[in-house]
Amino acid sequence: MLGLLKEKGWTPSATDDAQVVIVNTCGFIREAKEESIETILNLAAAKEGGRVQKLVVTGCLPQRYGRELLRELPEVDFFVGTGEFHRIADLLDRSAGEYSAGNNGSTLLNSSTIIDPPASILLPRQHLPEGLRGMRELLLLLRNPRIRGRLRSRPISSILKEAEQAASRGVKEINLIAQDITAYGKDRKDGASLVRLLKGLAKVEGIRWIRLLYAHPARLTEEMVHVIRDEEKVCKYLDLPIQHVDEGILKAMNRPPLKKRIPDLIDWIRREIPGVILRTSLIVGFPGETERSFRRLLEFVREAQFDRLGVFSYSPEEGTPAAALKDQVQDRIKLSRSRQIMRLQKKISLKKQKAFLGSQVQVLVERPGGSPNLLWEGRTPGQAPEVDGVTFLTKGRARAGIW
Repeated sequence: MLGLLKEKGWTPSATDDAQVVIVNTCGFIREAKEESIETILNLAAAKEGGRVQKLVVTGCLPQRYGRELLRELPEVDFFVGTGEFHRIADLLDRSAGEYSAGNNGSTLLNSSTIIDPPASILLPRQHLPEGLRGMRELLLLLRNPRIRGRLRSRPISSILKEAEQAASRGVKEINLIAQDITAYGKDRKDGASLVRLLKGLAKVEGIRWIRLLYAHPARLTEEMVHVIRDEEKVCKYLDLPIQHVDEGILKAMNRPPLKKRIPDLIDWIRREIPGVILRTSLIVGFPGETERSFRRLLEFVREAQFDRLGVFSYSPEEGTPAAALKDQVQDRIKLSRSRQIMRLQKKISLKKQKAFLGSQVQVLVERPGGSPNLLWEGRTPGQAPEVDGVTFLTKGRARAGIW
């Protein structure tokens, strides 16, 4: 969207004097939906005060709840679903009268036709002017079938072309992202697979790091693990959203059965990829989670010793089978359980961090540290952007790039 707007003469504003404000939203996780709505309402107040001329809401929220939002948020000028983001510049340049508008004057662009991922490669790019974050890039491999339509994987040629374009701009790190990255290529008949993609990306000149995010543990194959181990550019980092270890809870979540027990799977990965950094996410408070099943999960965290770990409290989402299940867990119990896991993980993380003392690690330097004592800020191969923290350089000389 930024690239398309730039082509039409729009300029991102680093202050609060913007004429148009665009809110890109999530439409599935309850906390993210609430945050999106709160942000929209705050900006609507700014618009009524005359500080903003146009308020636009894009992404999954209008794709999922477009008609409802049209009724409930008349302060918003345009709602743009996930299949219409490529029309953002024309939408702002033309009169709203050219589009199908609601009774309150708001406009909804919420097509059931999702723009094909291969087509998105043809669209221009414009990165946010935030420090030196242009050193990294996220590449979407396939669509989330829940909100964005059926599963559709991009062709390998499309992804490689985007990676080459990124490398030409000085990008050093490619982060591959999907709801389940191990499903990449399963809908295609041209032989596309995650392994083939990784081997192709490893040949792109200028790219130094390739990181995989969100690999389903049930679909992780020996070939995938070996390409992570053997390809020098692929970070020895794996994000496995385990969610839970209780078999009854996993079955209720409709998670596919594992070929290996989860503890055995983790041990196998660590044997196959020496020094691998493992991240996981867990859900507490899923309907039917008893104190006994939670204790089993807590003990698993103690034994598994993950390098990175995040916990989510289950929230009933409308339209999902789990929302109709009996034995819903009270919010206070969910909060208590998530805090127990994070207290334990805090101790594990401290021990893991201390193990790095005296070692040498590669760092992608991204921006100045912001104080005389913190010269530069960057990340190691074991630190994914935004979720895993950062590394500070306190002495010596460096510049943006990988050292």
